[in-house]
Amino acid sequence: MPTESYDLAVVGAGIVGLACALAAARRGKRVAVIDRDAQANGASIRNFGFVTVTGQARGEMWARARRSRDIWDEVAPQAGIPILHRGLVVTARRDEAVEVLQAFLETEMGEGCRLLASGEVRRDHPHLAGQELRGALWSPHDLRVESRQAIPRLTAWLAERHGVRFLWGAAALAVETGSVSTTRGVIEADAVAVCPGDDLHSLFPEVAAAAGVTRCKLQMLRLADPGYRLAAAVMSDLGLARYAGYAALPQAAALVARLNAEQPQHLADGVHLIVVQSADGSLVVGDSHHYAATPDPFSRQAVDGLILDEFAAVFGPAVPPVVERWTGTYASAQDRTVLVDTPTAGVRLVMVTTGAGASTGFALGEEVVADLMGEGTMK
Repeated sequence: MPTESYDLAVVGAGIVGLACALAAARRGKRVAVIDRDAQANGASIRNFGFVTVTGQARGEMWARARRSRDIWDEVAPQAGIPILHRGLVVTARRDEAVEVLQAFLETEMGEGCRLLASGEVRRDHPHLAGQELRGALWSPHDLRVESRQAIPRLTAWLAERHGVRFLWGAAALAVETGSVSTTRGVIEADAVAVCPGDDLHSLFPEVAAAAGVTRCKLQMLRLADPGYRLAAAVMSDLGLARYAGYAALPQAAALVARLNAEQPQHLADGVHLIVVQSADGSLVVGDSHHYAATPDPFSRQAVDGLILDEFAAVFGPAVPPVVERWTGTYASAQDRTVLVDTPTAGVRLVMVTTGAGASTGFALGEEVVADLMGEGTMK
């Protein structure tokens, strides 16, 4: 089998692996990316393509989201990736939700955001069920790309513009200091970043197990073009109970109590609402959250019904037909947002463990590569 030599070898061609490849390539390093599939097929293309800054956990994760958003903004036009819309509207149907949004605006995370009164929502976002809303948060900080298009285009751009070598259909069998053994030969590298997504067992499984990493399954829907255009992504009260940037605020306790009384099954199935729009007008809508070491592959109609119920509460009863359904999975850990470990010298195991790879991966890739190249130490 052939042997090739690089400055950095990356195992995994999802967004975190591509982020590490970009960070190294920008330093003039020779990079190889190894992936067992013929193309990216995991969480990185099954999500919303929503680069979420607003609502991310305060501190390190929020800072990573801001940096990653800036990199998306820079890289997308170079790679031919359309930014389909910018901004976020978080609707509030309850007074308790408005109180959470008001408290959020008083933090550093609320900079540049503003609270819309119900009349402003009806004026600026007439497709929302404004008469039912107490108000909404407007944030300019978020953006959206089409994941199924963005990841392949980013991959092609890295290969063409930065000379990154992609080895598709090559399973990584073993990683040691200075080398990756694959089903297509040995890759020698000064440094290795293992970015396995939610593959918790192929490489360094003991690290993921010790960190309490499991897997989360989500259900996603695509609805037919509703005949209107979203000015931004849309979320609802349920998101305020889930996203830590809101949920960690003291004011969230009253909202969570009310949601537990009024929408207990939504919370039990981890349902919250994100709605984004594709170039063809169709809406990507989700999602739910169920946790298991090996989640089953099946979508449950009852869970889809809960997602669509929340859609109707925000957009009104005229719900467009469902034209596509799918499930995704990602690595998840209860008490951490990322897992970065050094299982052996010159090797980093890197996982985003919150389902926020698109939102934080570029910044994490910069940090990991800087650490591997001796430019800094990961926090």
